[in-house]
Amino acid sequence: MTALLIEIGVEELPAIPLLKAIQTIENRWKTLLDDNGLSTGFKFFYTPRRLVFWHTKIATKQANIQEEYFGPPLKIAFKDKKPTGAALGFAKKCGVSIQELGQNIKNGNEVLYYKKEINGKQTKDLLELMIKELIGSIPFGKMMRWGDRKDSFIRPIRWLGILLGNELVDSELFGVRSALKSYGHRSLSYDPFSYNSSGDYFCKLLKYGIVLDQNERKEKILTEFKALEKKHNIIIEIDKELLFEVVAITEYSTPLLGDFDEAFLVLPQEVIITSMKEHQRYFPVFKNGVLSNHFVVVSNALTDDFSKVIAGNQRVLRPRLADGLFFWHNDLKRGLSNSGLEKITFMKGLGSMQDKVDREVKIGTLLTQYLDLDLESLKKAQSLSKADLMSEMVYEFTELQGLMGYYYAKEEGLNKDIALAIKEQYLPNGEESELPSTQTSALTALSYKLDLLMGLFSVDQIPTGSRDPFALRRAVVGIIKIVNAFDLAFDIKEVYTKLKYLYKDFNYEKYENFFIERMYQHYNEINVSIINAVLGSNDRDLSRLDKKIKALAYIVQNDGFKSNFSTFKRVANIVKDFDINNIYINENLLVLENEKSLYQAYKKIKSQTYNNYKEELNALFSLKDELDNFFESVMVNAEDEKIKNNRKSLIATIYMRFKIIADLKEISI
Repeated sequence: MTALLIEIGVEELPAIPLLKAIQTIENRWKTLLDDNGLSTGFKFFYTPRRLVFWHTKIATKQANIQEEYFGPPLKIAFKDKKPTGAALGFAKKCGVSIQELGQNIKNGNEVLYYKKEINGKQTKDLLELMIKELIGSIPFGKMMRWGDRKDSFIRPIRWLGILLGNELVDSELFGVRSALKSYGHRSLSYDPFSYNSSGDYFCKLLKYGIVLDQNERKEKILTEFKALEKKHNIIIEIDKELLFEVVAITEYSTPLLGDFDEAFLVLPQEVIITSMKEHQRYFPVFKNGVLSNHFVVVSNALTDDFSKVIAGNQRVLRPRLADGLFFWHNDLKRGLSNSGLEKITFMKGLGSMQDKVDREVKIGTLLTQYLDLDLESLKKAQSLSKADLMSEMVYEFTELQGLMGYYYAKEEGLNKDIALAIKEQYLPNGEESELPSTQTSALTALSYKLDLLMGLFSVDQIPTGSRDPFALRRAVVGIIKIVNAFDLAFDIKEVYTKLKYLYKDFNYEKYENFFIERMYQHYNEINVSIINAVLGSNDRDLSRLDKKIKALAYIVQNDGFKSNFSTFKRVANIVKDFDINNIYINENLLVLENEKSLYQAYKKIKSQTYNNYKEELNALFSLKDELDNFFESVMVNAEDEKIKNNRKSLIATIYMRFKIIADLKEISI
């Protein structure tokens, strides 16, 4: 065993593709080690200019292995003591002469046999090919070529170092030969430095201004963030994605506090923050709970005087914010207007963005039928929901759509409900996303998602496999969450039937199944059979389904339910072949005491009013003792056909009452 250091030097790697590929890089290298019989632990480090694999111990060669070969039976291998074609063919396969073959027993027969030992290869002879396989398998996406090379990588390879123990492993990658040299921080020198051991390499990297371990760079940033916060009495907003990005683009990270003109604070804070984050990778700074005219930039410079670095970043930020201020004032002069939406294509086959707005208004009007809601406010919010797409601000910062509409609506003096609905029209937009905060916002968001879903189904843009470019799966989960949060009446089929006139015909069964598949995802912590049972009620109202699933799940998890459920499984089994369309109970044919008692207990339960499905299910499950007494003393399959059908009708009636909530036969616990 010995140590192994691999450094692949590159021109600056783009942060986002690198961060997306990290897990793949680590997994792929582990697989290559395993496949080559060199399994060992390792650490993977990265900076924008290098990919490094550090193994504290690795075998210097593969283990020797023994291979056994079993040939034809001896009676076939030899004829008149002379080798047949079968024996000669086996010897050729083993790479030896007939005389070198032995004999063994296989499946009770004497057969030709050969065993040979294969020497493992030296690790140094395997590394070049392994590294090339790794480099060729990293899913960076867009690649580039350089010089006169035909092969490609995300950025040009500039140096390569492979140190096994204290020995340089001679290899080549993209025309670059391995050498015991590396490069430090450009602020210190553009010349390479040499090293003669892994320890020497790590020491010199730090000496030459490189913090190799990305976790150390991250902790350095966070520690210095805290120092800045304490010194200036500020709070730095830490966006985790932005933090990982600045870690990936720096080799020696130094957080610096800069500022900008307070006049820009008239802008909505999201505009300022977006300008800083998206374009400059700055962290916003808050003071006393509000956005301040400061920012934090993580510098990659090595210097004793950062004043020029700070000044340069302040100078770069100013025109960005000035543009934002210019857009803001221009948009306010123009006001919220849909003029121009008719020229923006929403989707081929679905018309313009104005057509989408018009459909959403019609959807919203339908969905208000069971709500005490100001319909005019909803229509106003929906009619203006996409107006900010015509603003200069959203043209520049597309991620602010909806949000800018909210600010412009407020500036125009529109009521809070309308402004909020414009802002929240895309919620929820992720797994951990907030939900709309008002009924007007909820119906605006619901209308947006429903039109997106039905519209794309109507033009056959249905997700397949893992592909879902228009996030329709997320849209359905969002619909489910909104409906449940606001207790809205939303029958999948009824809504489809009333709205299908807005779209080209499409397959309803696929549409409903798409909803149902998402329900299993949404209720992923609940026993699948419970969801199956509730769906077996044939109810397709999302709000009622939610209440039924949660009520049944609560009851099923109670202690003792599993042991008691056999009685109700028997109910389901008795009626599985019974024609439920012919259920009729003739009280005069209830001749035995226990069947009369069961019927009266059921009638009492049926006549009562329940506040929720949990109460009703508890009442129905309370029939257990009556059912047990019935099954013990009453012969269901009586010889008299009328009595037999009457008793089956009694059991079927109880079963069907359950089925209004859940189909008993689907429950599996």
